[in-house]
Amino acid sequence: MTTITVTEGEADFIVPAAGKPCKTWYKVYGDLKSGVCPLVVLHGGPGATHEYVGTISQLAYTHGIPVVFYDQIGNGLSTHLPEKMGDVGFWTVQLFIDELDNILNHLGIHDNYALLGQSWGGMLAAEYAVQQPVGLKKLVIADSPASMDLWMEATNRLKLQLPQDVQDTLAKHEKEGTTSDEAYQEAMGVFYEHFMCRIKPMPEAFTASFKWIKDDPTVYFTMVGPSDFYVVGSLKTWNIIDRLHTINVTTLLINGRYDEAQDSTVAPYFQYIPKVKWVQFAESAHCPQLEEIERFMEVVGGFLLGNY
Repeated sequence: MTTITVTEGEADFIVPAAGKPCKTWYKVYGDLKSGVCPLVVLHGGPGATHEYVGTISQLAYTHGIPVVFYDQIGNGLSTHLPEKMGDVGFWTVQLFIDELDNILNHLGIHDNYALLGQSWGGMLAAEYAVQQPVGLKKLVIADSPASMDLWMEATNRLKLQLPQDVQDTLAKHEKEGTTSDEAYQEAMGVFYEHFMCRIKPMPEAFTASFKWIKDDPTVYFTMVGPSDFYVVGSLKTWNIIDRLHTINVTTLLINGRYDEAQDSTVAPYFQYIPKVKWVQFAESAHCPQLEEIERFMEVVGGFLLGNY
């Protein structure tokens, strides 16, 4: 592999409602001044961190594409705001759009970049793209629903594939409001082993990101809820379908065969984005960047360099 530079830093992020100074931590693989359009990666959650999408850094080595990661505000190496737990007026989609704007400007790439959003990150990337920002050259939406109604319909169907005792445990604790119980957490883990990441044991990068959520669940609990399939947070009614036709950049749509982002949840992106290609990963659930690394890099790298 080619030797490349890796740099880390923090961008000041002014959020008046936070009541304190905020910073966004970022990491760059490669040279942003190389002339090659850089890829900015938006992780999922909301409230997860960059580690589990970190394999995408391989594109810097294999395809010469500079790659930017950052931890979204509220977790990881960026500013934590646990005092904002439950504050739906603070944790908004617009907050994360503003943060993305801030990062692009801080790095000086606002006039030339591509976006790859994974899961919630894809929802955020789509929200950004419908604004038709002039610097956005290409878009990758990976494992992301086009509406939370479609997401919940799909995950409820997937739950029916789990052993009956696991289904019963999930239903019991959701009904009784005891989703912090260890039995619920274990049952939730069974769902994730089937439909989040099928590698056993779970990759260290995956467990690292989700340990951050466990240690500071502020953003995830406020915007999603106790689990990916029991959505009671502020994103419960989120829907971008009627705005997708305004995305004016070439888009790559990705999901896995066993993905909790089932075909039904991602299909509107394919249906309504004018210039779009859809690639499904046959051996993956929700994390093809971990489950089929080599093919993921070939597909995404090829798309970004114009081979798709």
